[in-house]
Amino acid sequence: MSSESSPEAGGKSLFSLQRRERLMEELRAHGAITVRDIAAKLGVSELTIRRDVNILADEGLVSRVHGGATLRSPLDRSAVAGKPASHGYSIGMVVPSLDYYWPQVIGGAREEAEEQNLRILVRGSAYDAADNRRHVQALLDTQNIDGLIVAPDMSGEHGQELLRWLNALPIPVVLTERRSPSEVPAHRLEWVATDHAFGAGMAVRHLWQEGHRMIGCLTDSTSPTSPHVVRGWQQAMAALKIPVEKSVHEDSAKLDNDHRAKHFDHVLRRCRETETTAMLVHSDTQAVAFVQHCVDRGVDVPGSMAIVGYDDEVAYLAEPAISAVRPPKRYVGKVAVQLMAARLAEGRMRPVHRIDLNPELIVRDSSLGAPRQQSGNALQDSL
Repeated sequence: MSSESSPEAGGKSLFSLQRRERLMEELRAHGAITVRDIAAKLGVSELTIRRDVNILADEGLVSRVHGGATLRSPLDRSAVAGKPASHGYSIGMVVPSLDYYWPQVIGGAREEAEEQNLRILVRGSAYDAADNRRHVQALLDTQNIDGLIVAPDMSGEHGQELLRWLNALPIPVVLTERRSPSEVPAHRLEWVATDHAFGAGMAVRHLWQEGHRMIGCLTDSTSPTSPHVVRGWQQAMAALKIPVEKSVHEDSAKLDNDHRAKHFDHVLRRCRETETTAMLVHSDTQAVAFVQHCVDRGVDVPGSMAIVGYDDEVAYLAEPAISAVRPPKRYVGKVAVQLMAARLAEGRMRPVHRIDLNPELIVRDSSLGAPRQQSGNALQDSL
């Protein structure tokens, strides 16, 4: 599969790929096809279908028979494609990071792939749509992959265009920790994602149960997770009848060390003004920094400021240890592979699956105990 330089050539190539994927779906559903029947069904010439069959046979996907084709077994395909005999389908996986959050997702995917006799090919990308597409294209061009698991950047026009492109690929695509927005009706894309709004709501209700009546939110607007955390925080606040418009909601995006201290001072001033005694902070690396800043300013955690982080990657390392919402990262990878394996086995006969997984709240010292009566004075004295 190669990139085309002109829109016309690119469109023609993509149509050919979509037609061949349609052949593969018919084969997965029925085991065999005839050139005459599939040509009539797709409204193209029999010569065109014979060419498609030849291409698929050269790729080791089908066996030619008189008048049509049959589906090769995964092990037969492996031998033709030069893959190890112990592997069946090959799945490409593109994630935006290899050092935070995503290693556990990858680990879960690899474990399930081994169980399913699949091969996983992982590429680390960036939080950038163009880079995501470049890595996906590299897998398509060089690895003869059968399906794709990807966590794309969906922001802005470029992100939406990437989703449309992924939706049009001739192989199945499963999104991880991403959902296609309503403005991009990507009807073929499947996904598995953590219900981060539910997780944020759990954190707010925990803080409420500990006695906090004004609960703020500190997030990073550049993170794909933060909008869901904010939505869950707002929904839980509304359910508890805490006025969101009077609450502390701050964005900590792209702050270096010099600006972070000033920003955290601003957050603490806002907490003092609104009598806020608890904060939900995404991510927990930011929560660790906020706890350390509170300690440096003489603000007792949790006595004067209770804190719950989000992601639970490093929250346990803080002093005091930080309560955190923990997404089921390994299961995100595991379920993504399960979805892909089922799609490859069943083809078009299988309905599109979109799965939400609930996170859990890990309670530690940073959020335990009712707020002290003098918390406002403690914040006042610290600034």
